[in-house]
Amino acid sequence: MQDMQDLRAWAASSAMTLSLMASPLAGLSVPTASPGVAAETGGRTRVASYAPLGGPTNVPYGWMDFCRRYVGECDGAPLAPLDIDLTATALKEIERVDQWVNAHIKPVTDMEHWGVIDQWDYPADGKGDCEDFALLKRKILIGEGFPRQALLMTVVKDAHNEGHAVLTVKTNAGEFILDNLSDEVKSWNRTGYRFVKRQSQTDQNEWVQIGDPTAAPDYVSR
Repeated sequence: MQDMQDLRAWAASSAMTLSLMASPLAGLSVPTASPGVAAETGGRTRVASYAPLGGPTNVPYGWMDFCRRYVGECDGAPLAPLDIDLTATALKEIERVDQWVNAHIKPVTDMEHWGVIDQWDYPADGKGDCEDFALLKRKILIGEGFPRQALLMTVVKDAHNEGHAVLTVKTNAGEFILDNLSDEVKSWNRTGYRFVKRQSQTDQNEWVQIGDPTAAPDYVSR
């Protein structure tokens, strides 16, 4: 995928043009590791931990509405939890996809874009807000062979207590965040966000609390 014309064509057909991206990765299934493990990735060490999860919680309206509009995107039976092996190759590809999407999608609010407060969507016209960035990154990485169970839509609160959406990447070296506000792939606990909830690893249509229960934001933005 090299330009916005490719992205629009993919969205219209609901099929990612993967041949225009790098070759799909293979061999990404790994056992779950202990918190705080370090991954040697091409001379760089990535160390993270795992976010403390709570019980089931309400599914964001934005995700339910997205599933209603994109028939088939949210289908699929529950899967066994699976993490990504954070090899040098895997990290490089995750960073590449993260930076490519951040560079090629213009950030606009849902009100500017759609005339509504909150709408989760693929940024097929080259514009979107935080959850749209995260959805596209998730779609591309799944298409390249990364396990769906390790790519989790996540709702957080920022320093201003406003709702924000990011993509959690769960690996054998801890959990890392892909964020449209930063090109750096950071450990979840280095983002400065307060984590609220995210998709369950086993079922993408179930969501779980993160940490102590906290009021979910009314909507996500930026």
